[in-house]
Amino acid sequence: MSFNPLSIILQQNRLTGPNYIDWKRNLDIVLTAESYKFVLTEQCPDAPTGESTQEEIEYHRKWVKADEMARCYILASMSNVLQHQHQDLPTAYDIMNNLKELFGHQDRASRQEAMRKIMTATMQEGTPVRDHILKMMAYLNEIQILGGEIDGETQIDMILQTLPRSFEQFLLNYNMNKRVYSLAELLTELQEAEGLFRHNAQIHYAENGSTSKPKGKKKKK
Repeated sequence: MSFNPLSIILQQNRLTGPNYIDWKRNLDIVLTAESYKFVLTEQCPDAPTGESTQEEIEYHRKWVKADEMARCYILASMSNVLQHQHQDLPTAYDIMNNLKELFGHQDRASRQEAMRKIMTATMQEGTPVRDHILKMMAYLNEIQILGGEIDGETQIDMILQTLPRSFEQFLLNYNMNKRVYSLAELLTELQEAEGLFRHNAQIHYAENGSTSKPKGKKKKK
């Protein structure tokens, strides 16, 4: 494994046990950036035979190489004791599965806490919608990293329930038109809606607020 800046993330946060959640979060970042994360969710394809297509041969080669790199990243970022315990396991998936058995209780507690934050979150009027949605996306990503599964449509519904009354028209349009958004698309649409609210508020102030004359004091006779 060649040295690169990403490996520093793991070297500075080596897995010792109690820091399993933080280590796993950093590992997720590194494996995603290096395009190796798929080996943790996709099974190793069968070894090529004389009847295998070129595409099948290439995919098998790609999977084996990615697994080798992911396994190196994982082992290199462990304490010496944990490294010794896991170095004979054949795949990155096997290593992560064994770590889950050892430290999975941390996953459950942290996942429940992230879920609690989502269920109790409420965007305050005047808060930039971008900041709020990014915070919600971070909670959802945390749940995913910790092994929770929430489908895309449910994620959108959960976020929409946290919006203040100023977004009621947006919610009405969303439901009536049966819109389907990704998280990124939802963020864009909400920012556009927020800009429209502000624009209309400025027009309302210009038409009504500026025309109202301050009341002067009556002169005494």
